[in-house]
Amino acid sequence: MLTPSMEDYLEKIYELILEKGYARVSDIANSLAVQPSSVTKMLQKLDENEYVSYEKYRGIVLTARGHKMGRLMKERHAMLAEFLRMLGVAEETLQKDVEGIEHHVSPKTLESLQALVVFFQENPDALAAFLEFQAGSEKS
Repeated sequence: MLTPSMEDYLEKIYELILEKGYARVSDIANSLAVQPSSVTKMLQKLDENEYVSYEKYRGIVLTARGHKMGRLMKERHAMLAEFLRMLGVAEETLQKDVEGIEHHVSPKTLESLQALVVFFQENPDALAAFLEFQAGSEKS
């Protein structure tokens, strides 16, 4: 299993703050299935890089930079999930695949995937034609 990246932590902190109004080390550790000590180390790195303001026992606050990056990570995750759903990927596979794609695809490729998602959203007939083509090629 891959260890969560700085981006994973930012996305999770962003989600928790939106959801609950705050993020605690224990919440992050539980969500990412890591040890609290790993969360503390990452929070220190994120603080050094000015994504969060973190003081032990005081809580975690996203900086403007961290908030922007967290929002971008969340949007990227949602776009990739939507893309895979459009292609008919099963939900149980989808989340694992999104995590893998997020970490191994260039920003330029992500931009192209985003454009394709928007294209399919604006051209449902094109998506239907693709899905019909895909179904026909699976039978061969």
